[in-house]
Amino acid sequence: MKLKELLAFVIALIVCVNVSGQFRKYSNEFLNIGAGARGLAMGGSQVASVDDGTAGYWNPAGLVGVKEHPSLNLMHAEYFAGIGKYEYGSLAIPLNDGKRVVALSVLRFAVDDIPNTLFLVEPDGSINYNNIRTFSSADYAFLLSFAQKIKDDEHQKLSFGGNVKIIYRKVGSFATAWGFGIDAGVKYEVNNWKFGLVARDVTTTFNAWSFSFNEREKEVLYLTKNDIPVKSTELTAPRVIAGAAHVFPLSKNFSLTAEANLDFSFDGQRNTVISSKAINIDPRLGLEASYQNSIFFRAGISNFQKALADGDTLNQKKVWIYQPSIGAGFKIKNVMIDYAFTNLANQSNPLYTHIFSLRVDLRKK
Repeated sequence: MKLKELLAFVIALIVCVNVSGQFRKYSNEFLNIGAGARGLAMGGSQVASVDDGTAGYWNPAGLVGVKEHPSLNLMHAEYFAGIGKYEYGSLAIPLNDGKRVVALSVLRFAVDDIPNTLFLVEPDGSINYNNIRTFSSADYAFLLSFAQKIKDDEHQKLSFGGNVKIIYRKVGSFATAWGFGIDAGVKYEVNNWKFGLVARDVTTTFNAWSFSFNEREKEVLYLTKNDIPVKSTELTAPRVIAGAAHVFPLSKNFSLTAEANLDFSFDGQRNTVISSKAINIDPRLGLEASYQNSIFFRAGISNFQKALADGDTLNQKKVWIYQPSIGAGFKIKNVMIDYAFTNLANQSNPLYTHIFSLRVDLRKK
């Protein structure tokens, strides 16, 4: 694929995301959490600089940075004091020609031990706590990724990649959903600049839900005037993420990488920096300081929103809030360990969590 053809392909991706229709703004939100402690510590600013196995999530074009040896990535995080558990794992394998990389990524977000109070009240009106059972709600995503180099010399590097993602969601024995979607991305490097562009859910990702209730459960739902669902379809609108990063060589041993991303969404008005019914733009900023490419310190901010001021008793004054994050990492030979300390809400809300991730380059002896 020539450069002109690739640019035309990217423009087509941007045009195709401006579609009309009815979408759910927050469908498959577990896919927007992130992957790898490095990316989360940098506020999710990754589409331009990512070059390891987590690129299958952030920008599949960055997978070409996995060279010679397969790369294994693992991450674990817990949210809401351990109620929500989030796992991520990926395996990226460079092919023998040195120009292509394939990868498999798996994500899971689950909440376990949810009380089922459907039969809490007996037919005679009494409450029987022994009737309470528990169930789990789990979301899974499987990403099959491919990346290929287009240009790779001393001055310029260009690559493209894509994901085919399969989504499986399960809520106890009541509901299951299968979904399918496609992502595509490009990455370009020149001198100390890096640029990335990703179109997520290019073809509009869908989830087809099916529901299963036994006769007793249907009876309770009917008597309590609840709808008994049969099936439904959930759509996730396309979005585009553009990013630019610059590497500042401060000395022989020190360097600083700064990256900014812009997240464009088209599914109705959101609470973002630029907000409208047609388009929303959500910025993300990240920094990474590196010493001998072995020790790293990171910081980032994201999720800018306008909210009511805490001290405003009249609920009229709005202020800007944001989601901060920091982290660190170190590399020893073929092993990389990263840590992130980030928040689910804003800087004043104490919903912080610790995130650890591991990367191992599977070298042959």
